[in-house]
Amino acid sequence: MLTTRSWALGGVLLVCGVVPYAYAQDVITMWVHSGPGSEREAYVASIKAFNESQTIYKAELITQPEGQYENRVEEAAKSNQLPCVLDFDGPFVYNYIATKKIVPLDDIPDSVALGVDMLPSLLRQGTYKKQLYSVGQYDSGLAIWANRKLLNSAGVRIPVRLTEAWSLSEFEEVLRKLKDSGVPYPLDMKFNYGLGEWMTYGISPIVQSMGGDLINRNGFVSAQGAINGPAAVAALTAVQRWVKAGYVNPTPKGDDDFIKGRSALSYVGHWTYREYKKALGNDLVLIPMPRFGHRQVTGAGSWNFGISANCQNRRGAAKLLTHLMKPEEITRVTAINGAIPGTFTALMRNHAFDYGGPLHIYYQQLSEGVAEVRPETAAYPAITAAFSRAVGRIVYGADVKRSLDTAAQTIDRYIAQNPSGTEQ
Repeated sequence: MLTTRSWALGGVLLVCGVVPYAYAQDVITMWVHSGPGSEREAYVASIKAFNESQTIYKAELITQPEGQYENRVEEAAKSNQLPCVLDFDGPFVYNYIATKKIVPLDDIPDSVALGVDMLPSLLRQGTYKKQLYSVGQYDSGLAIWANRKLLNSAGVRIPVRLTEAWSLSEFEEVLRKLKDSGVPYPLDMKFNYGLGEWMTYGISPIVQSMGGDLINRNGFVSAQGAINGPAAVAALTAVQRWVKAGYVNPTPKGDDDFIKGRSALSYVGHWTYREYKKALGNDLVLIPMPRFGHRQVTGAGSWNFGISANCQNRRGAAKLLTHLMKPEEITRVTAINGAIPGTFTALMRNHAFDYGGPLHIYYQQLSEGVAEVRPETAAYPAITAAFSRAVGRIVYGADVKRSLDTAAQTIDRYIAQNPSGTEQ
């Protein structure tokens, strides 16, 4: 998947002894995690716009299924066949740096201005040891979508500001009221997504709100006491309690419990906005993250772009990244996935995030210190794998403390065996 340059014979017309050749553009390959759907179509349109905007480079888009993406990247890296531009989930950037999959953008001509207009959270996500390695078209948000009609019928208070957020006790009272009012599974927690990054992105904010974490962030050398301490145990015990009480369906058959009214609350991110709005209309309302413990916490960080170490034309790849970070290209994709636009210029153009807008809470949580990035360490793949397995077991009734102890031991063993590159 390396950048290539080819030449094609333009014809066998001899004019004054000269044989003309038609020049074929440099090919810049790009991978994104996207299956069929509107987000994929947005990237197809972005690449088309780039190719039509100039004649030096030709970008070729290759979409990869999200569930297999990391495996595809690992296979390509082993054979030095990574594309020039690839996307990857935010917390994986540090592992990609440590394993030399991506290169610093600061060293490439035409990329020095890429981070100038980016949101501080994305600048932090893409920076390692004062060098910028990745850029993001958008940041993420986690909150609770609610069916206003069902909440009103159950007599539930609807928070509209961060300062009005539910406490843990009120949240559990809300679940009880909704259940008593006839809602089969009051809270949709997207367990249909299966084991994987959702388990970490979605559940770790509950742990962090109560005072735990995925790893001790002072040095990132051990998970003991953080992922399996009293706060983390209390958080996962609460999640297990919601399942046991029938508030959450641990085995949903599909992804439509919320839009079909089988759930009144959907604990999920921004990417469901268009579908939910189409289904519920004015009954759809976004509620800020509850204060499960001593503070509110929401997820942050999202898929971003970098240039691979295999790329032979890094300057061309940088020009493609510059194109993707234009306000109109950011708007193209965020209009579909509801994410927080990744630059201030693009954000100013999207009035859904203005005060009073339907997505304002996502931006408010990000800008007012509620958002928590996932651990900035090369050991993150081991951390998320261990935690997501633990959550999966706990949801189905396994002992909470024992499951988290196993996760801590697995993470610490990995760090001991891979000591280099674990610190930010």
